[in-house]
This record gives sequence, structure tokens and C-alpha cells, in this order.
Amino acid sequence: DGEDCLLVFKGFSSSLVSPTHFDPEIPLVSAEDRILKVDRLASPYQPDRPEYLKENILWEEMARRLDDLGLYIRLIFGKRGVSRDT
Repeated sequence: DGEDCLLVFKGFSSSLVSPTHFDPEIPLVSAEDRILKVDRLASPYQPDRPEYLKENILWEEMARRLDDLGLYIRLIFGKRGVSRDT
């Protein structure tokens, strides 16, 4: 298992480390996984020249920022569709 790096853009996510299933209904993380940090990048994403807006944001800080902006956060874990809405 180990660590993975996910790219999330406009609600769609893709692994940058391992193959991503073509079905967007199949989650990339399980209920046991946890978000370690978040990097904000400018779009469009250029793998050979990523432009970081901010790096190493703790998940708690990022969730708080999104909440302050009134953005809806939905994390879906596991194959059973367990979700946590904030």
C-alpha cells in the first residue's frame, strides 16, 4: 500500500503514483486512509513544471479554509460508499 499522491480538479481525482480506475465511482482512498497534506497548484497542471501556490498544507487547515469559503466538502471512502460531509 504506502503513500499515494492524488490530483483533484473540479471534483475529479486521479492518482499520480498508481493506475487510476476509469470508473469515477470507484474511490481512490479507503476509510483507513488519511490525508497527510495538501499542495495547491495553479492550473492547468503541468507535470514537468508544476506551479505551487502553497505547499504542505495540513488537512485540518485546508478543511477550515474551504469551510470559511463556504465550499462543500465531501469525502467518499471505501467500496461501501461511506461518506463524511462537512
